[in-house]
Amino acid sequence: MKALLLAACALLVATPALAGQAVSLKAETTDSDGRVTLGDLFDGAGSASDVVVGGRTGPSAVLDAGQVQMAAHRAGLDWDNPQGLRRIIVRQGVEAAEAAAPRAGRGNVEVLAYARSLATGEVVQPQDLIWTKVAAAPADAPSDPEAMIGMSARRPLREGAAAALRDVSSPTVIKAGDVVTVTFEDGGVSVSLTGKAMAAAAAGDSVAVQNTASKKILDAMATGPGAAVIGPQAIRLRAARSTLRYAAR
Repeated sequence: MKALLLAACALLVATPALAGQAVSLKAETTDSDGRVTLGDLFDGAGSASDVVVGGRTGPSAVLDAGQVQMAAHRAGLDWDNPQGLRRIIVRQGVEAAEAAAPRAGRGNVEVLAYARSLATGEVVQPQDLIWTKVAAAPADAPSDPEAMIGMSARRPLREGAAAALRDVSSPTVIKAGDVVTVTFEDGGVSVSLTGKAMAAAAAGDSVAVQNTASKKILDAMATGPGAAVIGPQAIRLRAARSTLRYAAR
């Protein structure tokens, strides 16, 4: 009996440690030496601050939020990702940027490049972009990976080539002639109808949809493959999209 009581006490003492130390993501995630650590990402990382979770070879690095969350958990930290982030952008710290500034004067320019060849229509993923040095950057070279990630290749893109905004466009989710489900939602009421897309559209784009029954043309907003919305929901989504574009770095 005494042994059982001791075992129970040991479990009670050990349980809090298993929960992990709660941490929050820093408002500005930067590193100074190219090694991205938990201390660079989180406030309150404590003894796990020096655990390396990624690397940065250019002005910024893109980390998968899910992988970071798992690495933090293994190191005894608990980050619940309240914002539902998919990616974490880590930028070069001010001191490191100032130290690297003299090198930029020698004609070497750091740009984003493709880590692998992409076929037309492929969607650019975080791991498809790397930083490299070239003699001259394209006129429309993106300064942030976020401008490219999630976009669709407009033509075949060669591994090692400098990335340019003209290389990509928003992925097409609706093609001309596709059957589209158009939804109207307002005040808890939801009504759907089926129509035919009159043109191709990417998510967030306006698309003309012909009502199959009435033949009336509806001005809808594409939200995904074979799906679009009209009414208040479309207005809210358009407003949110405009805000995101304005706020984008």
